[in-house]
Amino acid sequence: VQLQASGGGWVQAGGSLRLSCTASRRLFNGQSLAWYRQPPGKEREFVASVSYDSRPKYADSAKGRFTISRDNAANAISLQMDSLKSEDTGVYYCNSGRTVYGSYIPGPNYGQGTLVTVSS
Repeated sequence: VQLQASGGGWVQAGGSLRLSCTASRRLFNGQSLAWYRQPPGKEREFVASVSYDSRPKYADSAKGRFTISRDNAANAISLQMDSLKSEDTGVYYCNSGRTVYGSYIPGPNYGQGTLVTVSS
């Protein structure tokens, strides 16, 4: 498995979840990684990214509530999601790509996602 996301589930609004993604060495080493999500009936959207040197970047909707981190020893990234809202509902995917002039450029592989359902 090249990219495997886990940790999704059902949570009430205001609650927290922590997502994890493990990546193959080829997709992890020297790469930026990111979380995307696809809400029901909508297009996939960027949530957060972390560069190879652990610099984070967040979508406006995630700022102040989500925290992305990477564990280089485990070839893994995590997304701590707090103060969840119903609009955070969706399938969350991780992605391996690049950071160019501060912007995340996704690669082609999103792997299998994990479903997050936030109930209001």
